[in-house]
Amino acid sequence: MTSSRQRGFTLLEVLVATLIMGIAVAGILRSMAGASRNAARLTDYDRATLLAKQKMDELLIDRNGPRNQDLAAEFNPLLTGGERSGWRARVTPFEATPGANGNSPDLDRVELEIWWMTGATRHSYALEGFRRNMLRMGDRRF
Repeated sequence: MTSSRQRGFTLLEVLVATLIMGIAVAGILRSMAGASRNAARLTDYDRATLLAKQKMDELLIDRNGPRNQDLAAEFNPLLTGGERSGWRARVTPFEATPGANGNSPDLDRVELEIWWMTGATRHSYALEGFRRNMLRMGDRRF
């Protein structure tokens, strides 16, 4: 009698190995999808941060801009990768010398909110800055 033992894997061993590989691949794909979502979210935040810095710098430099009024606009879609985004700001006299009137030094408070859309979801964050300025006739402190 000759015994011919063949070497190889049984069908059951192949099925178990395939199942283990399938579970591993599914886990890897799930983590890659999460990493991709996080990267897109961080890209949006980075873009919004750069736009916020630019707009805050503009508001801090413009000492003749309107006070005690809401200012708002949308950013150019070419700057934001096609996503809708914008800003809302308000500049108010914050602190002045007691009894001061027109042409006295004061401190302005600049409040800025940056917003952007991701699909149907609106995201935003607020910034605040201060600048030295001159109190003008008609300015009221709130």
